[in-house]
Amino acid sequence: MTLFDELKARGLLAQLTDEEEIKELINNGKATFYIGFDPTADSLHVGHFMALCLMKRLQMAGNKPIALIGGGTAMIGDPSGRTDMRSMMTKETIAHNVECFKKQMSKFIDFSEGKALLVNNADWLLDLNYVDVLREVGAHFSVNRMLTAECYKQRMEKGLSFLEFNYMIMQSYDFYQLFQNYGCNMQFGGDDQWSNMLGGTELIRRKLGKDAYAMTITLLLNSEGKKMGKTQKGAVWLDPNKTTPFEFYQYWRNVADADVLKCIRMLTFLPIEQIEEMDTWEGSQLNQAKEILAYELTKLVHGEEEAEKAQASARALFSAGNAENMPTYELQDTDFRDGAIDIIGVVASAGLCQSRSEARRAIEQGGVTVDGEKIIDIKTMYIKDDFAGDGKVVKRGKKSFKRVVAK
Repeated sequence: MTLFDELKARGLLAQLTDEEEIKELINNGKATFYIGFDPTADSLHVGHFMALCLMKRLQMAGNKPIALIGGGTAMIGDPSGRTDMRSMMTKETIAHNVECFKKQMSKFIDFSEGKALLVNNADWLLDLNYVDVLREVGAHFSVNRMLTAECYKQRMEKGLSFLEFNYMIMQSYDFYQLFQNYGCNMQFGGDDQWSNMLGGTELIRRKLGKDAYAMTITLLLNSEGKKMGKTQKGAVWLDPNKTTPFEFYQYWRNVADADVLKCIRMLTFLPIEQIEEMDTWEGSQLNQAKEILAYELTKLVHGEEEAEKAQASARALFSAGNAENMPTYELQDTDFRDGAIDIIGVVASAGLCQSRSEARRAIEQGGVTVDGEKIIDIKTMYIKDDFAGDGKVVKRGKKSFKRVVAK
């Protein structure tokens, strides 16, 4: 199976241009390709995960990745998938986020000996002259055509700022710069980026002639990968200080039955033949598939040792009712009144519910356990010594839990 065939079999390719040329390049390790990452936070999250895995796959086949950090485009903000305008960030914040991205990407991509490049588009975008942009770039874009792009159409009713309207031009100019200066002949991105990516390809061909060799591919990053990057309480980060290896493992361990094999196919590096054998799994076998998914991805992000710990802790949690290395909340002296705390306070303080009233309802509905024992009496009280040592494992429902300790 060729690399191109494998990407299709894994469900990664949604739309593409110049299919035969793309096959030739990536199957023979001749592609120099880029994927962009706007540094809107100080950590990558699992919404970026598919893109990083794709870069790793192509590099393993001899192709050269360019990780483009959007230090310049982040000054504008991508309107794709947004119903409102992004908050403006300072240059200092963006610079800090860029450094964080660089460190995390090195776990996926080999930047040694010129095997990959990490480039910041602030290097060319921040020094652009406005009139030059209008003459050299803007002249190649049709406003009528731009307004048909889905990323703009969905914003028109609530209002699209001129600032954001320029984003397509900036992203297109990125591809032009990468083509000119780094020999980049291919770009990947989410399906929400299709219009922006086509703009880049067309800009190159219009400025440099029809023979200019530049292509685009999209992968299902918006409809699948970005959906994977969100939980009910926010993003799942790749930074272990934001999302612990145990929490990361549990996120993937708790994916829906309908999604687990799709995630294994798209995100893991297990042989496609092994995954195809799993397509017939059902019932309890899907729990085994979820363990495989969670372990493989935790190993990829946090290393084998942390993946082993997380898996052992998860198994212990659901069998014996306690585990090490799981999310922990340390009760403070202010959490106790007259040396005691009620179960409502424990659940709310640990962040398993957003308020005492929500915690009360969860307890009364039988959704809270302490060390495996269901607690339904809202007057249940604890003293500090009850949480000494390893503390107690407090669970709300099947997926939310913390080890609660006190010193």
